[in-house]
Amino acid sequence: MELVGYARVSAREERQVFDRQVDALRAAGCERIYDDRGSGASPDRPGLSACLDYLRRGDVLMVLDLDRLGRRAGELIRLVDELERRGIGFRALNASFDTTTPAGRAFLQIQAAFAEMERNLIRQRVSEGIAAARVTL
Repeated sequence: MELVGYARVSAREERQVFDRQVDALRAAGCERIYDDRGSGASPDRPGLSACLDYLRRGDVLMVLDLDRLGRRAGELIRLVDELERRGIGFRALNASFDTTTPAGRAFLQIQAAFAEMERNLIRQRVSEGIAAARVTL
């Protein structure tokens, strides 16, 4: 069994955010960490693809926060389902749950839905802020 980490930062996030993820994953026992720099909504994530190719039965994929793995609830659930079918565990360090239990699966679905909602709210606020700024110009 190997603990394998995945870290992702958007192109606009600071290096400090990336370092914080890597430090937490190493502290949790990950020796191998894959990463991407870009939007979680982007289908082009070569680091995640390489990570998924590397993982073997019995390994555990770890992320710091659930939204590092994906932005949409359905996408997250499909990915965790795929991992489960392959016999690979999944842990989000800042949202402790065990996806091998019914309660853990339900918690994942709830967390994924909240992560997606939070992202949508941020997008809405940014759009409203831009519109308000244009009015004042």
